[in-house]
Amino acid sequence: MQLIAENLALERGGRRIFEGLAFLVAAGEALVLTGPNGAGKSTLIRGIAGFLPPVEGSIRLEGGAAEADIAEQCHFVGHRDGVKAALSVRENAAFTSHYLGEGDDVAPALERLGLDALAEVPAAYLSAGQRRRLGLARLLLARRPLWLLDEPTVSLDAASVATLAGIVKEHLAGGGLVVAATHTPLGLEGARELRLGHPGLSASSTEGAHP
Repeated sequence: MQLIAENLALERGGRRIFEGLAFLVAAGEALVLTGPNGAGKSTLIRGIAGFLPPVEGSIRLEGGAAEADIAEQCHFVGHRDGVKAALSVRENAAFTSHYLGEGDDVAPALERLGLDALAEVPAAYLSAGQRRRLGLARLLLARRPLWLLDEPTVSLDAASVATLAGIVKEHLAGGGLVVAATHTPLGLEGARELRLGHPGLSASSTEGAHP
């Protein structure tokens, strides 16, 4: 399986964010998007997920489920956690699991993310970091080959960042693909980096390792 972008151009609010972008992410690889605010990291993540149609070029996932588009084969983790405040931690996880068609057993995911002791607590009482971990639980609640992560470490402490890095590494080891936008290191040794927003450049090289 591989994610392929060719001559990609995306716009937001009538403004072209970038153009001429090309990259390939193969099974077992992570591509880390870096650059200043406004460079187009979130725009690219949303474009891959299908929320923004390309103005030019194309992006496609080859080798995935037959007749399934990228949206059906990806987990999109954006700036919002997707957590219902009135539901308990367990109920939020169960809803996500049922919605994605994966069944009832949410306990392992909650335990992995350190939320098992809070399972019956309404999400309204969670801290920002706990809500973020609950939002990230979807990565473990349903199998999707492509993970699109937009600033996934926001509100996480160092221990939770390390837990997330371990989860991502396991996904990659199983042949998954990851595209992550970040301002901070994710602890993914060997990940390739795509720098956006360099003056005079519409697309930067993907060569080099993320620190």
